[in-house]
Amino acid sequence: MANFLFTLGQDDNEKATRCFQFAKIAHGKGHTVNLFFIDAGVTWADRTRDLSRKTVTGDCPDDYLPYLVENEIPIGV
Repeated sequence: MANFLFTLGQDDNEKATRCFQFAKIAHGKGHTVNLFFIDAGVTWADRTRDLSRKTVTGDCPDDYLPYLVENEIPIGV
């Protein structure tokens, strides 16, 4: 299996949703996954943030991030 490091450096709902989605898919396929928040991306580490804002495709960060947290995917800030 492969190792994946997903970095998120912007406070952007669309980009965060994709980042979390791809991380969930990779982990679900058995790959080792790590997330790293840099620059404005650190705002996604706020536990009080609203994760239910929909993207243009109808999904949201809340569709993917809880899975990553529950599966203890390492998230660096």
